Amino acid sequence: MTTAQNFGFGTQIRKSPYFDATVRWGATAFSVYNHMYIPRDFGNPEQNFWNLINDAILCDVAVERQVEITGPDAPRFVQMLTPRDLSKLAVGQCKYVLITNAEGGILNDPILLRLEESRFWLSLADSDILLWAQGVAVHSGLDVTICEPDVSPLQLQGPKSGEVMRALFGDDIMDLKYYWSRRVDLDGIPLIVSRTGWSSELGYEIYLQDTAHGDVLWEKIMAAGKPFGLKSGHTSSIRRIEGGMLSYHADADINTNPYELGLDRLVNLESGADFIGKAALQRIKDTGVSRKQVGLVIEGAPLTGPNTTFWPIHRDGAVIGKVTSAIYSPRLKQNIALGMVAVDHTSIGTKVEVATGHGTLTATVVERPFYDPKKTLAAS
Repeated sequence: MTTAQNFGFGTQIRKSPYFDATVRWGATAFSVYNHMYIPRDFGNPEQNFWNLINDAILCDVAVERQVEITGPDAPRFVQMLTPRDLSKLAVGQCKYVLITNAEGGILNDPILLRLEESRFWLSLADSDILLWAQGVAVHSGLDVTICEPDVSPLQLQGPKSGEVMRALFGDDIMDLKYYWSRRVDLDGIPLIVSRTGWSSELGYEIYLQDTAHGDVLWEKIMAAGKPFGLKSGHTSSIRRIEGGMLSYHADADINTNPYELGLDRLVNLESGADFIGKAALQRIKDTGVSRKQVGLVIEGAPLTGPNTTFWPIHRDGAVIGKVTSAIYSPRLKQNIALGMVAVDHTSIGTKVEVATGHGTLTATVVERPFYDPKKTLAAS
């Protein structure tokens, strides 16, 4: 029998308040993300994918740590961190943003939540933005306080997630718009919920602000979701690659800039804001980039799992890039991948060779995302 005691690397790797619950509900393997355990295996990943797209899954994503920024100068300071224009960001609204360094490199791609006029959360991907923000603040001359609050999110994702939320919080929750958040209370447990998630499906994130209630919250959600087929699960590599969603350290990192990823919409060089990396991003825009992210369909037998190394991409005998994320999509019945390649080889229909480690396979450059490119499912 699997128990929580089967996992452990000492106290330096933190456990979420849902850790014991995830083990009870079938988690058999964990990875480390933001210095915390994250469940990565609840059995067959293909079944997890079908559970997500047909019904709903509950995922422990407490590893999405929050950087809280408060104080009189908080709005100005948050704008300093990102090239996305925040001038119209309302209280209760969320935005997907990039955190860039002085060279225009991407340090993180979090969800930003504006909880109050001068209170913000950055809900992080896997990198130490708490330290970056505190370091920037030291020499900013701005009146801000930066900390990591004791907040642990869950992701409730899938087409029936709305019905589960209705069962938990009543009809009013159905008015919550895509990329907005609100405070709620569940039997005395204080929460913030948002219409966001890392699945490209209809979904919600539930932010627990008192981690003593972690086990109880998990069980309440699973009980409410039982009539709707809710299953415990993990973030789906299949669905996020179908949706062209980035995984930090795989598809983006400190040496990647927004223009290489086609994320120009997240950079506003015309605004009056003086954000970190503005001059560098202006130079990159003016001179152009030497590589870009593309979608790929890889021929051959279905991949048995995601790539664990960057696969070289060749054309005419030369290395022109690398596959950053690859998976077999049982829905599309194709091996699909995201790759970074030299700009001269990014035209749709270009044929390339991918050295997978299990042989060289032919691949074709295609449009991405691979499924529901306008995110109608998530935004509906």
